[in-house]
Amino acid sequence: MYKVFIVDDEPFIIEGLYDIVDWTSFGLEIVGHAENGSLALEALASRPVDVLITDISMPTMNGLRLIHEARKLHADLKAIVLSGFNEFDYLKEGMKLGIENYLLKPINVEELESTLCNTTEKLDRSRLDQQYETFGVQVLKENTLYRWLTGQIAPTEFQERAELIGFSLNIPFMEVAVLRTEEDSAGMHQQLRQYIQHQPDLTLFHDVDMDSVIIAALPNYDEGRQDLITLLEDFSVQWSTDGEETVYIGIGSASSLAAAPRSYNEAKKSLEYFMIYDDRRIIDYTLLEESEGYGGETCSIDWKDYAKLIIARDLDALTARIQSDFEQIQHLERVTPDELRNMALELVIRFKMELESIKHSNESERFQQGLHQIKCCTTLAELVSALQHVATETVNSLLQDMKNPIVSQVLFYIHVHYAKEQLKNTNLKVHEIARNVGYWETGYFYKQFRKYVGISPTDYKGLG
Repeated sequence: MYKVFIVDDEPFIIEGLYDIVDWTSFGLEIVGHAENGSLALEALASRPVDVLITDISMPTMNGLRLIHEARKLHADLKAIVLSGFNEFDYLKEGMKLGIENYLLKPINVEELESTLCNTTEKLDRSRLDQQYETFGVQVLKENTLYRWLTGQIAPTEFQERAELIGFSLNIPFMEVAVLRTEEDSAGMHQQLRQYIQHQPDLTLFHDVDMDSVIIAALPNYDEGRQDLITLLEDFSVQWSTDGEETVYIGIGSASSLAAAPRSYNEAKKSLEYFMIYDDRRIIDYTLLEESEGYGGETCSIDWKDYAKLIIARDLDALTARIQSDFEQIQHLERVTPDELRNMALELVIRFKMELESIKHSNESERFQQGLHQIKCCTTLAELVSALQHVATETVNSLLQDMKNPIVSQVLFYIHVHYAKEQLKNTNLKVHEIARNVGYWETGYFYKQFRKYVGISPTDYKGLG
């Protein structure tokens, strides 16, 4: 319902306006009235109003002056003028102010109703335009921030777009948190938006997985991180209290603005560990890194080697590597059974993430049994056997896909257009080769090539 305010120094006019029109049939409601412009302006300062119906000739402030001042409070206010005189000067001034109509007293009901109908149509169009504009800005914002956090946008382009979407680049420290829920992600996102609406240092958007992403500008490092964690813990409690659904929250490391993609990647990875730590509200990636058995000096597992064996579908080498690594780790000084189990759980999560990055699908169910078996293991042999089962599931999944005729065609195309061959044997520029093999963002191609080959495409090209 649009809100109407009436101003006239003749009480019977106000009373008559309440009664002569079925306001609700036009989607309108009268929310107040006043007997002169000064009192009206005072009332308008404290309430939302869409339509102002005002007399022209009133003491202390005439109707045209009231419209002019009221527009300072409500820029899109629609105004309808009433007058006992058909005065051309008033009409001309009213036209300059953009009034909806100039109605003479006594009021013609049909003319008033026609004016109200036209006015509500304008308000509807204006509201729809605002919604489209807001939606467009939000789409631009989410696209820009997601491309930035995934390394798919050049710094200069991001700087230009950051200004358009109102994202400040003047941030001493920043950190990314990602929130996920199993079912009502839209409802959770909306409640989170309301929860942080008075937090100007927090930027919220949806990523392509429909996870809610918060980019937090931290005025200082330690205190800022703790304030963010406390806020997210409180939201988690509120969301769980209001409904039965759990919200999973992962947090990356805090650093400079340039490290935002790393923090986002860490926050997303943290969510995977709820498969292990299902009793936690928040998983902080920095604590995972600090934990023994997760990349510490005692851990001799080189994940890059495992990833290469998965990509190569070399199950024999993979199972042998698991056996060898865990037998070596068992003989390290001061290694405990819990540490061995944690390393195994970590490896399962790595297998899951690698498979999902290749297949671009959720593979959680495939790994649930392996996680359960590892948690129940009492001997090294059982632990190794459970891991080897996970490795077998992973490789078999990839081999099964290769039997699909469509996938086979894709793999054949990739083989024919393989990037290394083009870098070695053609004079094509790197960005041209990136396009040939399906990467439209050259920066992302560089990132992926370095990830799997160890050096940049330019350096590799120079080796020839």
